[in-house]
Amino acid sequence: MKIFEPKAKHDFMNGILQGDAVEKSVKLYKDAKHFYKNVDADLRDDTVMYEVYLYSKGDDKVGNLNWGLTVLKPVSVLGECNMTRGHFHKDLNCAEFYFGFAGKGLLLLMDEDGTCYSEKVFPGSVHHIDGRVAHRLINIGDEDMKVGACWPVQSGHDYERIEKFPFKARIYKDANDIKVEEE
Repeated sequence: MKIFEPKAKHDFMNGILQGDAVEKSVKLYKDAKHFYKNVDADLRDDTVMYEVYLYSKGDDKVGNLNWGLTVLKPVSVLGECNMTRGHFHKDLNCAEFYFGFAGKGLLLLMDEDGTCYSEKVFPGSVHHIDGRVAHRLINIGDEDMKVGACWPVQSGHDYERIEKFPFKARIYKDANDIKVEEE
């Protein structure tokens, strides 16, 4: 019998996902400006807002899973906390798990009626996300927020729906106070 090295390794203590089979994408401010209420002219377009690491095994069919890591930087845009783009799943029957590795933040959730609510994210937190609920990560801390995820390959990401039907809550940080603005 042959014994192989794994195609990916996740250092849970440091929240790092690496390996030849891991794909990495980076979201820069120039690509994220439309997430925020206002544009910050002083924030450089090449500022890294977040990184996503993905390990996927298998075709787009029922039963196959993705494993991922999001590293959300402690950046603010005119006081608005840094956030991921957010999405619904294309297949609303597909749930997802998030789990906190480092930093602190919020998992902003929005149901199909537009009602927003959130859960605190911190090292060790585990979050089940129903497939019919839009979700977005928000860094409210002063360090990188690292969040792992596991979801079905066939779930897909529906970003267009969020652009047409945006989250109705925004999170701001003033010194150490967190403020929620609801639209």
